[in-house]
Amino acid sequence: TGSTTMVKLTTPSVVTVDTLPTTADYDCILVLGAGVRADGSPSDMLYDRVSVSAKVYAALGDTPLLMSGDHTGDYNEVGVMKSLAVDLGVPSEDIFLDHEGYSTYESLYRAKAVFGAKKIIIITQEYHLHRALYIARELGMEAVGVSADLRPYRLQGRYNAREHLARFKDFFTAAKGDYDGHLDPPVDLNGDGNET
Repeated sequence: TGSTTMVKLTTPSVVTVDTLPTTADYDCILVLGAGVRADGSPSDMLYDRVSVSAKVYAALGDTPLLMSGDHTGDYNEVGVMKSLAVDLGVPSEDIFLDHEGYSTYESLYRAKAVFGAKKIIIITQEYHLHRALYIARELGMEAVGVSADLRPYRLQGRYNAREHLARFKDFFTAAKGDYDGHLDPPVDLNGDGNET
């Protein structure tokens, strides 16, 4: 099945903060969005993704973060992600925001098409990481992934069931390589993240 293929093909690309090749020249650290609570605080999954991304940033020195998530009206995953990353010591100018990362596929497609990223580190929980790495591979990107599993998560069984369906869908979506969404003008990841 598509799910088994994704896991098999991408497992060698899953690394830890400690085993991440630090001599490679990555374009960015792509942090995939997750839920924000009604009070504006990050969900546990989102907090852990940003926390791990700050550790990866510190290990690499100056590779920019690309926060990709949903920013619809007052709901702003990427704003919450940036604020937390700054609190964790990442300089604001090294944090880029993609406000239209509404899905995993869109986040990866836009990272390449808008931000010019070809060699990336993806940060998300492991149940989600294999699909993200597979999409990157299908889009012609070179990617490794770092798991952000720092604790047990509430409703993980539901996430796993949804992920199985999402893998099936994205197996075909990634093979086609199409994108129907809006594409912003190109953004230079060597520039100032505050302008995004």
